[in-house]
Amino acid sequence: MPTKNPRVQVVLEKPLYAALASLAQEEHVSLSTKARDLIREALEHLEDIGLASIVADRASKPAKLLTAKELERRLGR
Repeated sequence: MPTKNPRVQVVLEKPLYAALASLAQEEHVSLSTKARDLIREALEHLEDIGLASIVADRASKPAKLLTAKELERRLGR
């Protein structure tokens, strides 16, 4: 049965494959599902790191507070 989702093929070293297979077996999921979940978690983690650096940069600068009128103007009200 064809799938609509794109596919990717990867080559893993034996220890990495064994670790992935072990995790998949423990969770009763396929290798593909476990690999997808781990990739998703890694990407979310990288996104969190990027967002944290933005937050740290913004936190290091003094905040400019807006008046209610300035806020309404920016929101187009």
